[in-house]
Amino acid sequence: QVQLVESGGASAQVGGSLRLSCVASGRTFRQMDMAWFRQVPGKQREGVARLYGSEAKTVYADSVKGRFTLTRDDAETAVYLQMDSLVPGDTAMYYCAAYWYGGDWDNPARYRYWGQGTQVTVSS
Repeated sequence: QVQLVESGGASAQVGGSLRLSCVASGRTFRQMDMAWFRQVPGKQREGVARLYGSEAKTVYADSVKGRFTLTRDDAETAVYLQMDSLVPGDTAMYYCAAYWYGGDWDNPARYRYWGQGTQVTVSS
């Protein structure tokens, strides 16, 4: 069983930065595919960034490319989402997901484990 705990959500100004953390208990992120999603009320959960665990390769949604960076710590017990140049459209609940079943990386149904979410609010 894997438990994921996100933190780092907060209120920020347009153009500001935040760093979200996701810590895994039960195992490390070594060779474990994981992703960050976000969701606003009334909308589907949206894939933001994904880490291919075995390759340490990352992919990003077009809406965040060049502004967000997903990294993993050396001990592989935590992953981080550095969010820069924030815009109001980044306002959402952010979720960490792990253990990908295959298929589209940005399909939330393809992940087994989820955290409880952390709220990000961006205002001008």
